[in-house]
Amino acid sequence: MAEKKISINLKLIILAVVFLFAYFVPFGDVRVSRAVVEAFLMLSEYAREHVLLCLVPAFFIAGAIMVFLNQQSVIRYLGPKAGKITAYSVASVSGAILAVCSCTVLPLFKGIYRKGAGLGPAVSFLYSGPAINILAIVLTAKVLGFKIGIARAVGAILFAFIIGFLTHLIFRKEDEKRLTDESMFQSGSEELERSLAQNILYMLSMIGILVFINWAPSQGSLAIWDFIYKYKYMITAIFALLLLFALVRWFRREELKNWVAATRDFAVQILPLLFGGVLVAGLFLGRPGHQALIPEAWVASLVGGNSLFANFIASMSGALMYFATLTEVPIMQGLLGAGMGRGPALALLLAGPTLSLPSILVINSELGPKKTMTYVGLVIVMSTLAGKVFGLIS
Repeated sequence: MAEKKISINLKLIILAVVFLFAYFVPFGDVRVSRAVVEAFLMLSEYAREHVLLCLVPAFFIAGAIMVFLNQQSVIRYLGPKAGKITAYSVASVSGAILAVCSCTVLPLFKGIYRKGAGLGPAVSFLYSGPAINILAIVLTAKVLGFKIGIARAVGAILFAFIIGFLTHLIFRKEDEKRLTDESMFQSGSEELERSLAQNILYMLSMIGILVFINWAPSQGSLAIWDFIYKYKYMITAIFALLLLFALVRWFRREELKNWVAATRDFAVQILPLLFGGVLVAGLFLGRPGHQALIPEAWVASLVGGNSLFANFIASMSGALMYFATLTEVPIMQGLLGAGMGRGPALALLLAGPTLSLPSILVINSELGPKKTMTYVGLVIVMSTLAGKVFGLIS
């Protein structure tokens, strides 16, 4: 009865919020109506460019991690009691290899965290996936200058280790207690008939599909990169055939049903938060080059020079904006042309691709407000300080 009453009260609150929103928001105002349209255009763009090719493969990989990955192996290499160098190196390198955006990395982060990874290594993985992107760093150096490209690369690698380790230190006792509670983890298929090589091939085939179907051109920076881009669909097809072979030959029907169910659960948990976050981000900030409620000129006017305030505003703006992979480079080029300082530019590059309002909502649903705000705060503070130092020496 109490749960039913809470559910009814929650529905009434939601209805009241919707009513107040509809009643008071001046939709007839040109700027407001343009921002609303921009929000839905951003959602449409997000759905077309990121859901099918990025998030869907990521959901299936996350489901496979939950169902098939051996929990003791995850705890051994990524748990809070694992060797620090090993744990953070594995987490950072794994994230860097995937080179996904701040939203696509979320189901993978959820998968390894629920399977027993320590909070610190999981956060290192969460940061490194969007931040340590080789092509993005190369494009940064080519378009924005060699110094800022190197600073971004060094900063992203250091941040992946430092932010993860600091998060581990802050929540060490709580995280160790989490891993002693077996009820915190969803059980998977621990007694498997497949060999280690077969499981590796199965996982790598899905990772290959995710990586190569989203391969972007280098704009003439790297010949080998553009060669791969030319044949990316052929390479993706090869990985898809390997996956089909593995599923047909090595998996039982019951296992595949569990895998699909885990994948579905991740999608149901994550997609509503992502879509809602994209709508809000589009309403206030809009797509790159398109004005919403907050004009880009306002942001540019606040991030000139190299004051701590300018670097902080750049970091905070980056943490809330949504950047699709590689789009941060032309955005930064425009902001620098509008008067943005080079220090704040680095601060935004270190905070922006790794965080966004949609991703923060999803992280909060998994970690809770305290851990989420700690992670977001560490990213913003460290990005601010890095931007300030870079602005002084560049």
